[in-house]
Amino acid sequence: MALRLAVTRSLGTLVAAAALGAAVVPAASAASPSPSAPPKLPAGLYGATDPTYDGVWRQSTALLALDAVKTAPPAAAVDWLTGQQCADGGFTAYRANTAQPCVAKNEDTNSTGLAVQALAALGGHQAAVSKAVTWLKGMQESDGGWGYQQGAATDADSTAVVEGALTAAGQQPAQVTKGGKNGMDALRGLQLGCDAPQAQRGAFAYQPDPKGGKLTANDKATTDGVIGAHGSAYLVTAPAGDSAPKAPACPSGSSAKPGDANASAQAGSAYLAGVLDAGGQHLTTAQPGSSTKTPDYSTTADAVLALASDGHLAAAKKPYDWLVANASGWAKDNPAALGQLVLASAAVGANPHDFGGTDLVRQLANTGPQGSAAPAPSASSAKSSGKGGSESVWWIIGVGLVAGVGIGFALSLRRKRG
Repeated sequence: MALRLAVTRSLGTLVAAAALGAAVVPAASAASPSPSAPPKLPAGLYGATDPTYDGVWRQSTALLALDAVKTAPPAAAVDWLTGQQCADGGFTAYRANTAQPCVAKNEDTNSTGLAVQALAALGGHQAAVSKAVTWLKGMQESDGGWGYQQGAATDADSTAVVEGALTAAGQQPAQVTKGGKNGMDALRGLQLGCDAPQAQRGAFAYQPDPKGGKLTANDKATTDGVIGAHGSAYLVTAPAGDSAPKAPACPSGSSAKPGDANASAQAGSAYLAGVLDAGGQHLTTAQPGSSTKTPDYSTTADAVLALASDGHLAAAKKPYDWLVANASGWAKDNPAALGQLVLASAAVGANPHDFGGTDLVRQLANTGPQGSAAPAPSASSAKSSGKGGSESVWWIIGVGLVAGVGIGFALSLRRKRG
């Protein structure tokens, strides 16, 4: 889950949003007028930044994470999420005015899928969950997968989120089909096989290249592909046993792909483990227009979930330990990032109340409405990964930078390509 931020999930829209965000950041000069007050945020919402692109996603992540540590969120927070649902069952990234009907083209599978995962985990919201699942089934593509919005081509990330939502809602993802194909069929179609370079075998592509259908290994798509292959939600429980990821066996000249869901997940995990080992146990990203790569905290957290969901506890603990040492500053005051780290802690059986000296649960609760009690860790739960941490990156967010930072975090959290 690196657990993730937000929001517009097609690359073109993200780039445009980033450009817009940069345009509205005022220059720092003595002649500059005093910054205007930020827009009033909805009651019940987690986080203090503009929710336009990630409101439902970050709220769902926060609620899912609190449920993972048995911390009941305040009713206002849950009511805010359920109040975002559209009449047809879907969710948009954010509805500023819930009195107005949704525009169907603005509803998306990612917001809807994660909202289902959160509400199903909390319990007591069967009507909302069932309505959302019906909407998701209606968005299934002819290849068995899901795209971000109605009419969009299937992508690995969206398909995995929906597969997890179906599982969380008590469905059997393999039985949810269109044209005889299910989500796993779509994911396998996006996985690189034995004809790929050895270091890329088992990776998933976000989508085929539109000009020739070539598949390009994508770290984010691979973390989601592994989770989706198991039909797992983002709430992953630490495995009881442990095994090392195994790369797929590829006879000379073979172009075969993994034969079933378990083999697909194993191959994807082996790819991730190899990239993490080569890169210092974290994944990297480059912002659009730049070749400079920086640590990708979000996708690294997702890699922890992916490896743990596939039964590779030791491999999952390596990037988790890196996050403990480096990610506190990245996540500070951001509910989606804090939620991701809590979920990563749950996936490896660590203690999110002591994340390198940081109490992730309390920090997460403090970003939301009053009433999120963050219980102190008990002696039996004070389990950590064994490494301390240092907060190496601190974001100092001025009022005038709220919009720009929100978009930047959106780019890092639900990045689709790169």
